[in-house]
Amino acid sequence: MGSTTFSGPVTSTNGFIGNVTGNVTGAITGNVTGDLTGRVIGTVGTRSGAGAVPITSGTVRLTTTGTDALTLANGANGQILTIIMVVDGGEGTLTPTTKTGYNTIAFNDVGDTIVLQYLTTLGWMIVSNYGCTLA
Repeated sequence: MGSTTFSGPVTSTNGFIGNVTGNVTGAITGNVTGDLTGRVIGTVGTRSGAGAVPITSGTVRLTTTGTDALTLANGANGQILTIIMVVDGGEGTLTPTTKTGYNTIAFNDVGDTIVLQYLTTLGWMIVSNYGCTLA
């Protein structure tokens, strides 16, 4: 395929194969395979109270409302997720479905932060921990 310039919204029912040079503004739905150069800025989601922590955002702002039991479903291979406690209403204890090296992660204070990466063979693994209690 030769070089093509698009103006306006572009929709492909068969997928796009080739190189994109320049800026992409808006949402990309689907998988990107290859090299990415530049900044990748994910969305910021929220979790308030007990329940499932969303895995569809790159960062999750956690608000606890008591002694909250939190769950984390399996992610996509290579996925990175950051969880930050922003409101301390009590201890939030996170139990991922599949994990390696720990059983639970406790968020006790505002600023407690965990960075996790998911690998299909190992589950959620801890990349970085600031203030969280591991058990």
